[in-house]
Amino acid sequence: MIEIFTNPQLWASTLTLGTPIALGALGGTFSEKTGVINIAIEGTMLTSGFFAVLFTNYFSNPWLGLLGAIISGLIITLIFAWGSITLAADQIVLGMSINIIALGLTTYLLNDIYGYIGTPIHTKQLPYVSLPYIKNIPFIGEILNGQSTIFYLGVIFVLLSHWFLFHTNLGLRLRSVGENPEAVATAGLNVFKLRYIGVTIGSVFSAMGGAFLSIGISNSFAVNLTNGRGYIALAAMIFGNWTPLGAYGAAMLFGFASALSMFLQNYGVSQDLVQMLPYILTILVLVGFGVSSKPPAADGEPYEKLD
Repeated sequence: MIEIFTNPQLWASTLTLGTPIALGALGGTFSEKTGVINIAIEGTMLTSGFFAVLFTNYFSNPWLGLLGAIISGLIITLIFAWGSITLAADQIVLGMSINIIALGLTTYLLNDIYGYIGTPIHTKQLPYVSLPYIKNIPFIGEILNGQSTIFYLGVIFVLLSHWFLFHTNLGLRLRSVGENPEAVATAGLNVFKLRYIGVTIGSVFSAMGGAFLSIGISNSFAVNLTNGRGYIALAAMIFGNWTPLGAYGAAMLFGFASALSMFLQNYGVSQDLVQMLPYILTILVLVGFGVSSKPPAADGEPYEKLD
């Protein structure tokens, strides 16, 4: 069984399967850094995954499919933001409601538009990238070369997000509003606007994660395509201590668990058992690190402007 871990395909699959989780975790990080618990990541990814396929088929262009995914993700997230930020509704309840609505909506649209035969088999995918100098490196080249475009964009966005949050004035303001919104308001800044900015930026990354599942690593959409990855993304965010780099590393750990579960099936391990592995890891992470992790001080607390 040791040969599993020396197989470059295991590690290439780790990067592939970890990417949608990483993008969702990055989206959650931006949202929670401003004090908004975005449980609706699952619904955002699911909706975006469907509209990525819909736009791709309509325009015969996967890049416009990605744009459609981002637009639909923004709409879903802005509804969530309006309820949780402007109306000060319970963020957990609202987020779960949106997830349930997204599941029902995408299931209905899938059956209504494409019927029970599913999305067209000729749906175009986002291109895979060949790295001329990397692909010839033994072992490493087999892992890093030939990944989807969104994987490489994801790496760039994680690095840029870390720089943005911790080395720019706007990043400082976003983090401050998640720690002490009253102090931010006293300084003359708009708490609501900053929270909308954080949630909106996060929605773009979550939408890209959903698009990756439908037109990045496949060319189709199925009912409940995300299969809980939005929730796993939240666990990765917590494990990564609410930082872009930490969340990305944690997401790749979950990606490794998913990839390993696939490879273990070739060794006679029960399919039902190995499919539980990523979710078991999620529970262990939340139990082991959820208590010791320190979220932003005002995370989940609605802000009400004083007259």
